[in-house]
Amino acid sequence: QGSVDCPNLEFEYGDADGHGAELAELYSYTEEPELSHNRRCFEEDFHTQVPGRRWLELDGAQQKAYVMRLLDGLEVVNRDKRLKVARAILYLAQGVFGDCDNEGDVLHWSRHNSFLLYQLGTFTAFLELLNMEIENSQACSSALRKPAISLADSTELRVLLSVMYLMVENIRVEQETDPPEWKTCRETFRMELSFPVHTEEPFALLLFTMVTKFCSGHAPHFPMKKVLLLLWKVLLFTLGGFEALQALKVRRREELGLPALPEDSIQVVRGMRAASPPTCAIELVEQQQQQQQKRGHRSRRPLMKQDSLDIYNERDPFKNDEAGVDEEESDDVDSGIEGELDLMERDAIIPAMPAQRLPIERVSFPKGLPWAPKVRQKDIEHFLEASRNKFIGFTLGQDTETLIGLPRPIHESVKTLKQHKYVSISDVQIKNEEELEKCPMSLGEEEVQETPCEVLYRAMLYNLPQYMIALLKILLAAAPTSKAKTDSINILADVLPEEMPITVLQSMKLGIDVNRHKEIIVKSISALLLLLLKHFKLNHIYQFEYVSQHLVFANCIPLILKFFNQNIMSYITAKNSISVLDYPHCTVHDLPELTAESLEAGDNNQFCWRNLFSCINLLRILNKLTKWKHSRTMMLVVFKSAPILKRALKVKQAMMQLYVLKLLKIQTKYLGRQWRKSNMKTMSAIYQKVRHRMNDDWAYGNDIDARPWDFQAEECTLRANIEAFNSRRYDKAQESEFAPVDNCLQSVLGQRLELPEDFHCSYELWLEREVFSQPIRWEELLHCQ
Repeated sequence: QGSVDCPNLEFEYGDADGHGAELAELYSYTEEPELSHNRRCFEEDFHTQVPGRRWLELDGAQQKAYVMRLLDGLEVVNRDKRLKVARAILYLAQGVFGDCDNEGDVLHWSRHNSFLLYQLGTFTAFLELLNMEIENSQACSSALRKPAISLADSTELRVLLSVMYLMVENIRVEQETDPPEWKTCRETFRMELSFPVHTEEPFALLLFTMVTKFCSGHAPHFPMKKVLLLLWKVLLFTLGGFEALQALKVRRREELGLPALPEDSIQVVRGMRAASPPTCAIELVEQQQQQQQKRGHRSRRPLMKQDSLDIYNERDPFKNDEAGVDEEESDDVDSGIEGELDLMERDAIIPAMPAQRLPIERVSFPKGLPWAPKVRQKDIEHFLEASRNKFIGFTLGQDTETLIGLPRPIHESVKTLKQHKYVSISDVQIKNEEELEKCPMSLGEEEVQETPCEVLYRAMLYNLPQYMIALLKILLAAAPTSKAKTDSINILADVLPEEMPITVLQSMKLGIDVNRHKEIIVKSISALLLLLLKHFKLNHIYQFEYVSQHLVFANCIPLILKFFNQNIMSYITAKNSISVLDYPHCTVHDLPELTAESLEAGDNNQFCWRNLFSCINLLRILNKLTKWKHSRTMMLVVFKSAPILKRALKVKQAMMQLYVLKLLKIQTKYLGRQWRKSNMKTMSAIYQKVRHRMNDDWAYGNDIDARPWDFQAEECTLRANIEAFNSRRYDKAQESEFAPVDNCLQSVLGQRLELPEDFHCSYELWLEREVFSQPIRWEELLHCQ
């Protein structure tokens, strides 16, 4: 679908989609028959215990008594009986839809029952069952032996994870009508998930362990979509969403005595508008046609070459001579695919664009620029260093106060720079870290706040590289641009039915289900990675750097670029959902007859919320990884990201365009003069939308940072700083090098050592093996530090 057809997208970015949509994405369409199975399990038990009554008619005490009886049923040894009880509890969490008349009632009872279940200790009971299922070696070995894994292999796990997800999601979402006891309940649940209560580690770590176990191939039957959705929602609930993060940032700046933020970035982005078509399009086209008649068809057209962010993008039907105009364009990452896309898009656009229908609205930009400019301390130092070298002939290091001998305009410039100086929380943390490294004795132990983020980082620390690699492996397998390879992991275990489809209609339905399944996986991974990066960055800059360095080492940058190297408009407008089959709609309405036409038509939404959300998240992650890192910016240049990112600008959504423009801005100076000349519209958009850094020579490349750079040294220095931080703060077990050492031979030999009971029996053998048979290398004593 070409950019001509792309109107402004009315998309509001947030922590998550609407409550109903988030619950609906938990289930695949293949699982739909299980809803009625859950209902049967509940009703069989309920009618024997409470004959002739409905769940909605019971008062609070009776409901509690019944749930307590159900929970007792989870204690039985028989697996099948346990599963039936778990299904009955799942039916309660799904909102007893058999007794409801409409979707609103289902969602209301789902929330009501989730709070009830939590208050009676259901979550803890299910956590124990989940641990048992994870350790169930029999299920793992039978799944490993099967040639094809289906839904049936993960039945127990899916039931347990579904109940836990419904409880987390229903309790997480706040509503104005919530009674006070629910609010207390929410805070207790948040604390229980954040800080280990029953176990040694936070709940999120158990889910990360499931992800790595799945990726290592030891448990191919784990229902990954449900695990990732639950993991994302647990992180969102315990760490807090973007609004909470912004409030936390403001509070942290106050605590550190830093000036307030110049603006609320969330509000600024919400107020932005997507880039509009160029002024007076018809005049441009007429001029273009006149020139064409005068010069003949072989000529170049400088007027129209300014690639816009809109309908006159790289795929401009009025350019008859595409090849060679844009040096980046012709040398694309995957020119074969792009060439095909090119032709398809052009064919689609040309007949649909008669001249009289071109938009002629004028561009209206808000007065002034959206962002207050920022200046770093380093920028002021660079500016003064250059000025002193020019006017005096020597420099004064990091002194930014002495202006003697410098002309008046330089004084004015320094004053302006200092007015806009911005000290980030990260700068303060790095400075503190340097001081702690320098003077460990005099500064003593650092006080670390026990926040949910700190607890999570400490728990994740030692296996963090594996967690990042596992998440990126799954993201790669779920990306629409990935080719099916034999060695890639199978992420469809919890969507494929036991019996493969026979009819065309079933195949179409499964095809939609598989695509939707992959989209939801991409959405949850992109959201949880962004949450981790943002929270760790606020908690401590080196925690963020540790995560981002491992993402970079695991090839996250080329992976995200590969994801965007597709027709992004068709990904964002994809209709991989069948609304009549979505929960809770399918539970209270009779299912209409599905036909191939109705499946093809899909819903009538302008765009797919989850896909646009995923794209923005991935762009934000890419920004986080590359900001202020010249080695990683050069990766963007080396992987030829400019044409890929420029195509993403066709999506008329202000927030998405902003993050694409940021990524283009940091590499502009490396792309050469020809690229800048032929992309002036993009340059203007960067100027209008992206924050200005005074003295940042981003558009011309005369800057100090545009010179050749020792990229490896930069990453190595960063790595050394991260390792120093981790060992100083978290390696408490090791004896400090500053601890006093006992040098007296008498007292060392006189210490009582705890030896095993049978040691005296094997003492001689041990002596022979460990002492006499080992050659003593005396020279090593001389080299020992």
